[in-house]
Amino acid sequence: MVYYKRFLAAELEKTLNTRPLVYLNGPRQTGKSTLVQHISAVRPVNYIALDAPLVWAAVKNDPAGFLDSLPADKLNVLDEAQNCPELFPYLKIAIDRRRGGKNKAVCLYLLTGSANLLALPRLAESLVGRMSVLKLLPFAAAEYFKKDSCFVEQIFSAPPVYKKYPAVKITEVLKKATYPELALQKKLDRQRWLDDYLNMILQRDVKMVSDIRNPEKIISLLSVLAARAGGLLNNSSAAMDAGLDLKTYDKYKAGILNTFLAFEIKPWSPARKFSKRFVKAAKFYFTDTNLLAYLLKRDLAELSKDQAAFGHVLENFTAAELLKQTTSRVDISLWHFRTADQKEADFVLERTNGEIVGVEVKSAKMVNFSDTKGLQELKKMAAGKFKRGIVLYAGSEILPLGSDIWAMPFNGLWE
Repeated sequence: MVYYKRFLAAELEKTLNTRPLVYLNGPRQTGKSTLVQHISAVRPVNYIALDAPLVWAAVKNDPAGFLDSLPADKLNVLDEAQNCPELFPYLKIAIDRRRGGKNKAVCLYLLTGSANLLALPRLAESLVGRMSVLKLLPFAAAEYFKKDSCFVEQIFSAPPVYKKYPAVKITEVLKKATYPELALQKKLDRQRWLDDYLNMILQRDVKMVSDIRNPEKIISLLSVLAARAGGLLNNSSAAMDAGLDLKTYDKYKAGILNTFLAFEIKPWSPARKFSKRFVKAAKFYFTDTNLLAYLLKRDLAELSKDQAAFGHVLENFTAAELLKQTTSRVDISLWHFRTADQKEADFVLERTNGEIVGVEVKSAKMVNFSDTKGLQELKKMAAGKFKRGIVLYAGSEILPLGSDIWAMPFNGLWE
């Protein structure tokens, strides 16, 4: 199988050389096992699938003995770690016993899984201070097209310069920025694959992270949330439309977020000092835009003919692309910006030194200065920390739209 370089690979290698325990999580079918196999080419690895029946039984019967049986001179990769919560207290003991040796800076255990262990306090608390968590998401467009460029890195390092990109069919790009199997297997029935995928998540992973007796009822909530993708999420309204009481809604939504089907982007304000001037609600997005289209029961090609609807789809795509690029970095975080009087920028990228880049998404092929109002307000709020603003659009040229603000084709996300 051809290996596709992932943004996360370098950060994973660095973390494995500095931390005793690493948890590589993320949605199912995003290539975690493939990435681990790539690591095994440069260091000795002992790979164990914890969902194998005999292994699972051995861990249940004697978790301490199981860990003691693992080789001390290899990186022990424990796949689907969330299936064996009994291991975690003993992992703490094993790490504390071994980390004082000569290889204390080298990772002892690499856990992989498709659920957010930090959502399970009884597991996470066992490993506080010992575990680093990394997240692998579906293919970014740049990963699929094998481009080394990283938009979020480049946009901070230097202002854009004029460039004309070749025309691109954006719906075809959206179809590639997805789960690796869905992107690479051209003969797959995409609708059937997504149907099977969602059923697997609901029947296996959601039950692990949430006390939900009827996970199939989450489907109706997912449909409600799909119609709200890219918007400020009013939880009370979403719960009502899904026919759920607020307590049940919170539990179901937590299951969706903790199995990485979706994510929220929190609001930005200067120095995190919120006042009545700023909206405090998070914006809701789906991790995979193909899954969003599936939940909307509309094909991407059909959606592209509806400019208003496709605008939300492109914003979701951009949110997912920015998340994929920032997840592998510790120095850049992702936010949204909106004031109480409706001035907004779709996304805010913020470096740890306080520098700000604003990103606005437009589905039109032409943009003008009026499309920069939200970015201009962000620039004013960020004062001297504002580096630049970008209006992503469906055109082909990088062009200036004012001081420190540029129009950039969507190609800039992956070229």
